[in-house]
Amino acid sequence: MDNTLTFENFRDEWQKEVIQGSPTRNELSRRFIRKLVSQWRDLGETTDDILFEPDGDDSGIDLIYFEKNESHENSGDTLYLFQSKFGSRSINPEVIFKDGQKVVSEIEVAINTGATRTFPKKLQVIIEEINSSQFSHITFVIATSNPLTKTEIKSIDDLRSIGQRRLGTRFEIQAISLETIYLSLIDETANKTPRLQIPIKVNVAPSGDNLLVGSVTLPDLFEFMKTYRAQTGDLDLLYEKNVRRFLGIRGRINKQIRTTLQETPSQFGLYNNGITIVVKDFQPDKQKVYVLNDPYIVNGCQTTRTIWEVFSQKIDIHQNGADAEILAWKEDAKNGIVIVKIVRVGSTGEELLQNITRYTNSQNAVSEKDFITLDKDFQILQDEMASKYDFFLEIQRGGWDSQQTLQNLNVQTRQFVKHANAFDLLKVYGAGWLRQAGIAVGRNRAFSPGGAIYRNIMKGDEDDRAFNSDDLYAAYVLEQASIEFEFGRAAKKPSRRITKFLFYLVTIDLLRDVFIRSNIPISNSKITEGILKLQKPEHKDAFGDLLESSIAVIDEYLTQGEEDSVFNEPEFKKRFNGDLNGYLKWDDLGLPEASPVFINLLAIHKRTMGRGQPSPRSEIELALK
Repeated sequence: MDNTLTFENFRDEWQKEVIQGSPTRNELSRRFIRKLVSQWRDLGETTDDILFEPDGDDSGIDLIYFEKNESHENSGDTLYLFQSKFGSRSINPEVIFKDGQKVVSEIEVAINTGATRTFPKKLQVIIEEINSSQFSHITFVIATSNPLTKTEIKSIDDLRSIGQRRLGTRFEIQAISLETIYLSLIDETANKTPRLQIPIKVNVAPSGDNLLVGSVTLPDLFEFMKTYRAQTGDLDLLYEKNVRRFLGIRGRINKQIRTTLQETPSQFGLYNNGITIVVKDFQPDKQKVYVLNDPYIVNGCQTTRTIWEVFSQKIDIHQNGADAEILAWKEDAKNGIVIVKIVRVGSTGEELLQNITRYTNSQNAVSEKDFITLDKDFQILQDEMASKYDFFLEIQRGGWDSQQTLQNLNVQTRQFVKHANAFDLLKVYGAGWLRQAGIAVGRNRAFSPGGAIYRNIMKGDEDDRAFNSDDLYAAYVLEQASIEFEFGRAAKKPSRRITKFLFYLVTIDLLRDVFIRSNIPISNSKITEGILKLQKPEHKDAFGDLLESSIAVIDEYLTQGEEDSVFNEPEFKKRFNGDLNGYLKWDDLGLPEASPVFINLLAIHKRTMGRGQPSPRSEIELALK
């Protein structure tokens, strides 16, 4: 039976939950764009970073998302404006161009005047942020089910040139499709057929069988990147094997790269360390041209993306201009080069690829903590979850759709039912076990490899037990409880829309109190054991008592008029001026000095759990022992 994950198979499986239940046209578009954006930008399905989803306006925008760059203190942020083209097998290029021009015009009016004609009113807040220069990029994204044709891509390229002439290089336009997600998921090591074949003009010499060393001119490198984006629709895929993405043009090092490119591009090769490209294979095509199979830039992300920024501005924006200064710059740039190494790792060279990435980045400002993402930790955890809990641990957004497709294609494939995303579970664990609910709501970086909370989680606890699959499964149990009680953006009760992570904190805090009052030894690993005991069918009532007590805390704390509500917190009034969203994202949320009302409310409910015959506390204690 066929067990090959083709794009068509993946697309059909991916779209099932989007089209189920005969949704309206607007609802269909909303489901599609939310799921696609969540996987493309690696967001939780209930992320608060999606600012809003317009409904019924005439803006041409279906979703707006603000991505804060947390990877570098001097980096800029990106405002994404998404337009959904769901379901169409092909799109009239004239429609793409017309709709895109409308969006570009609205952005230009918004930036220049602070007002909009057809954009939703909520965008006024975003306009103020744009005009205060807190965003370094504005990216308009056309999202489709199927990859665009060459003609459709050409219309987007034309639109990009117009947009950047009017708005500068802070404006970008991209096209993404389900193929973008598919290409980021397929396992190259198991697929010997190259997914991409990209030509590059280089001046190189072989050093052994698997290494080419030499140089590439700046214009030829730019053309290579343009070809890559034309084939994939997403330039970021070129850096999938790197330990970090583009840091933006406002960092000190990238400013120096940019200055050299703008002022003396012919001298670029003298000042830059060069780049490393790993490929599945390479073949000479014609004089000085090699075809690279499945290329990844594993060292030189900052270099190549800054080249991309500058060349987009100088060449694409002024492609038809005859300005003497631009023409002189283009001539000078032809003499600029980048030192390049092209390494063939083959179809089974994952370990070699990781070592190359590690060692070629070691001279840069990337600390050892950033290389955790290259280790096998979560591959091992994925295997442990499968064997111990019959559970599919999704390491990358979209992985579950891929797994479901394979399960449907071949009944002999392991048939998982339970699944969750690893990053989401790390945030559950951090919010509950480590009491970091505010950071879990407000920042992803702390939970990513290299982040402070990630390091605390992975180092284990006072029992000297490393973080393991039991911890992940206990976090999954709590996540399922939050779904059962309808937490998230679509919550029916307002008190549960943005308190999911606070719910995890409260639940574990109440459980920890039972441990303490019952004289049971306590640690994070013991808390994990407690959750795993309570979730067993025979302890259903005791677990229900714990969850109901937690829900009571959340609902009372978020109810205006209650004595112990968030609205009476001193810092909520003083520091946040009544901004509930900001308060619940506060790093100090839940600390005694920062949230005294919350601490008092918790204490009341801890005492209440000891009342009754039998009391909820005694039922939980019995289950634990």
